[in-house]
Amino acid sequence: LATGARQNDNIFYEIRTYDIKPSKMKEFVEVVNKYFHLRTAHSELVGFWSAELGAMNKVVHVWKYDNFAHRTAVRHAVANDKDWQGKFISPALPLIEKQHNEVAYLVPWCQLGKPPKEGGVYEWVTFQMKPGGPALWGEAFRAAINAHVNTGYTKLIGVFHTEYGLLNTVHVIWWNESPDHQAAGRHSAHEDARVVAAVRDSVRFLESQQNVLLIPLQCSPLK
Repeated sequence: LATGARQNDNIFYEIRTYDIKPSKMKEFVEVVNKYFHLRTAHSELVGFWSAELGAMNKVVHVWKYDNFAHRTAVRHAVANDKDWQGKFISPALPLIEKQHNEVAYLVPWCQLGKPPKEGGVYEWVTFQMKPGGPALWGEAFRAAINAHVNTGYTKLIGVFHTEYGLLNTVHVIWWNESPDHQAAGRHSAHEDARVVAAVRDSVRFLESQQNVLLIPLQCSPLK
């Protein structure tokens, strides 16, 4: 995968997904909003969202690192940050049921985008592709994504391919003005022959797909 679907530099993204205890979601978000600036002082946060549809009591946050040495240095720094450990980690850990992380790269044909304005919603789509990597399914997948981009039904934020975690996984982040705007765009895409043809070609390599509608938290740079 080191020569697979990734950028040419060493930058990677850590995707962290936490399942929060159902009765503690409100409390967890309050702690994040109050103290998460202590963590972002150490490294760059790309986005932080809570699941609205497609999953429940779940948060997703994405971190950018220059390389693995950078991540190691940051993890060491936050472990020794008494404010972070005392004000956030200590009260937050009892609220979390499960943690999961992945390392992923932006695919080489995608730059990390930004929404045209604040206040929208994000659709996080996870594709589990057949084993074989981008050499097998990369071109067809790219064509399917570009078909959606070129028709303008939705705004692409990023396409990530996993390096650690479940392999042959691609995460795609889309932005829309609202859930209704997203639903209307999906309906239009399903009736667009250009999109239909591209998707039909790519699904030959698809094992499964999951869509989650995400709402950005107060601390999220992507809002």
